[in-house]
Amino acid sequence: MPIETIYGNLQGLKTSQLKQLQRIYHQRLPGDRLTTPEFAQRLAAISSEIEQPVSAYVNRRGQVIRVGVGTVRQTQIPPLELPRYGAERLSGIRCITTQLKAEPPADSALTAMALQRLDALIMLTISSGGFQRRGGGATGYVQSAYLAHLVPHPEANWTVSPPVSLESLSQQDFLDLVEGLEEEFRREYVARQVSPSQDRVLLVGLLTEKQSLHQFNNLMMELGRLVETAGGDVLQVIHQKRSRPHPQTVVGEGKTEEIALIAQTLGANLVVFDRDLSPVQVRNLEQRIGVRVVDRTEVILDIFAQRAQSGAGKLQVELAQLEYMMPRLAGRGQAMSRLGGGIGTRGPGETKLEVERRAIQKRIARLQQEVNQLQAHRSRLRQRRQHHDVPTVALVGYTNAGKSTLLNALTNAEVYTADQLFATLDPTSRRVAIADMDSLESIQIVLTDTVGFIHELPASLMDAFRATLEEVTEADALIHLVDLSHPAWQSHIRSVMAILSEMPVTPGPILLVFNKIDQVNGDTLALAQSEYPTAAFISAGDRLGLETLRQRLVQLVQYATAQ
Repeated sequence: MPIETIYGNLQGLKTSQLKQLQRIYHQRLPGDRLTTPEFAQRLAAISSEIEQPVSAYVNRRGQVIRVGVGTVRQTQIPPLELPRYGAERLSGIRCITTQLKAEPPADSALTAMALQRLDALIMLTISSGGFQRRGGGATGYVQSAYLAHLVPHPEANWTVSPPVSLESLSQQDFLDLVEGLEEEFRREYVARQVSPSQDRVLLVGLLTEKQSLHQFNNLMMELGRLVETAGGDVLQVIHQKRSRPHPQTVVGEGKTEEIALIAQTLGANLVVFDRDLSPVQVRNLEQRIGVRVVDRTEVILDIFAQRAQSGAGKLQVELAQLEYMMPRLAGRGQAMSRLGGGIGTRGPGETKLEVERRAIQKRIARLQQEVNQLQAHRSRLRQRRQHHDVPTVALVGYTNAGKSTLLNALTNAEVYTADQLFATLDPTSRRVAIADMDSLESIQIVLTDTVGFIHELPASLMDAFRATLEEVTEADALIHLVDLSHPAWQSHIRSVMAILSEMPVTPGPILLVFNKIDQVNGDTLALAQSEYPTAAFISAGDRLGLETLRQRLVQLVQYATAQ
């Protein structure tokens, strides 16, 4: 890109006028001054001649790095071309711009200043009462100036000075101003106790006509939990109501600008959307916001990448990531070089986005072959159990319903548990002997803990984890565990049943079990008991109702094996 490129609205400009604009690049300002009278008058002269605002962007060495025709918003530097210092630093660039009216900077100019985290915005107002004449040409002069800059206060993003004379403005110490501002931003940044290893995340949700407000709020809460599970720090939740997603940016243009401004103000380095994004949408959003943008599926894949412990789990995670990545290679643009660490960038195996499509296809084919071998191995294990007439029961349910805790309580196993989404990923099977109170004989049962389900489970995960999900379809019976303490427990039941209905093989009989009854009030418990009178009610953590559950489990297995 030529160093003397003129940006903005160039329509109708003469060659001589373009040359005058290009000469601005040859100017050099003192490093400790906002501007000089000579530089300001030169901008004013060109601006009055073409009858349009002119903007010059200057770095801290006093070099002009960008010249544009039009407002600050029309000539602003794209976010991805700006240095990324975080919320404690300014960009190291100031904008000196002209305005044909004697009025303070408009909100659009101040917003553009904030989006670029400019050191300062100097607005020169050009006289409207007449022009100085030089060689018969009309030349405007600077009547007054406004100085605007960002401030690290939550109640205001910026401050604007009263109109000052050009002489007064030129005498201000620029370095003293920016060093003082950055020290304030640094103190504010440290006061927030920000961990440098955590992604600082903005959540963005779109409420459409297909959703109720209650459903939308529950899904946004879940997205926040997913981000926190992945290791992110949620700074703010932003939402917009639209009849349908915008094809280019999901949310509208104004909301996109608002997200960019909030990201700059809060120092966010990641924006997470509540829905799958197309490659074009990701590219457009990253260009306009200036930080990484990922969708809900990428967050889930990232959690799976962190949680996978066994070779089989890592294998399936890699397959899911590559299958998700494959259709998104074309058109990612700047996003192709986003692998700097953080949510959406982790995972075992070949996960570099720079890998050629053909190589990825070969890798996917090989991984699918290994998954098929894994399926065959697990099938042999299941046949061996069936040969010994040991019935199997799979624990299914929404993520974080307490399946691993229940497995530990019933079998005295030591499976990892945590109050997190997808705390366990790899399936675990344990044998347990339960005494039948009627026959006084012990019945051997194999309990299998499976990966948690989630609303709109990504298709790539459904396919890649088919070896795990087969534990569900091949089980003699299922225990569908529900977290009754969750405000969306009814929605969770519907989501799990919807996923089970999509299984290639119809699962066996299902026993509905409500968990965490110690954490709910009497009204919620009574509602669940009235809606699901045949269900079991337990607290796996406090071991409440487990003996009753064991007897219901014996009955379930006897019914299943009698079919």
